[in-house]
Amino acid sequence: MSTPRKRRLGLALGSGSARGWAHVGVIRALERAGIKPDLVCGTSIGALVGAAYAAGELERFEQWLLGLGVRDVLSFLDVRMNGGMIKGERLMEFFRLNFIDRPIEELPMPFAAVATDLNTGAEVWLREGSTIAALRASIALPALFAPAVHQGRLLVDGALVNPVPVSLARAMGAEVVIAVDLSSDILGRRMRTEQEVEAPAAEISEWRRRLQGRLSTLMPARADDDAPKLPSILEVVATSINIMQVRVTRSRMAGDPPDAVVAPRLAHLGLLDFHRAREAINEGERAVEAALPSLDALFKPAR
Repeated sequence: MSTPRKRRLGLALGSGSARGWAHVGVIRALERAGIKPDLVCGTSIGALVGAAYAAGELERFEQWLLGLGVRDVLSFLDVRMNGGMIKGERLMEFFRLNFIDRPIEELPMPFAAVATDLNTGAEVWLREGSTIAALRASIALPALFAPAVHQGRLLVDGALVNPVPVSLARAMGAEVVIAVDLSSDILGRRMRTEQEVEAPAAEISEWRRRLQGRLSTLMPARADDDAPKLPSILEVVATSINIMQVRVTRSRMAGDPPDAVVAPRLAHLGLLDFHRAREAINEGERAVEAALPSLDALFKPAR
């Protein structure tokens, strides 16, 4: 009796800003369960973690994440106002100095990232060339990161068109796709106003003051000082993007459903809470444990 052929497994890692560190926990828990992907693709923060995994750098990358403090996160925020609030070059320069920038096609595991052409709205699959250049394009969240010029095109975050890239995983040859959706629990989450947010560290307060000064010319004067305090511009932008990602994800996965979904629940993390990596990684592991019965049923025939 012949042994059943192992089906080619693809891992599609979704967008979600700071919630994306959960992908590290997802990958760790999948491997502990004996589920090892043959290829990986990602959008935005999912592309960043996916590239580290495909390059064989996940362990070192995880150690870096766990060492991130608030000061480290703020050091990457090169604030500006044309194109995006954050230029993004400091973050990319860090990766150039600390992680080997191999061409995508030379990575040990097949990898691809999703971006969006800002001029045409077309979905762009980045499957060759500089890995770091592809990541810079994929993470260019509108209004936050400046767009990236990549191979003659002006690119922004792939979450605008394909937040959880199941279709890309299948195009790469995956016969079975596990999707990691970081936005399943964020719709309906009420925006926090400044009164509801715990007092930030001194360095966060200083950064907010500088950012608010740059944005003040864009804010209309408030006629009624007794009116309820509105969310910050950053909160409005973040929540608007979350709504868009949820709607697009539901539509895309309805048309091209994955074989399994892992859905970490991290709606309480803010857009820039990158220093809370341990919390996100733990939730990624928990989400895989919750999904193991369906994953076992999915892979049992092929084992």
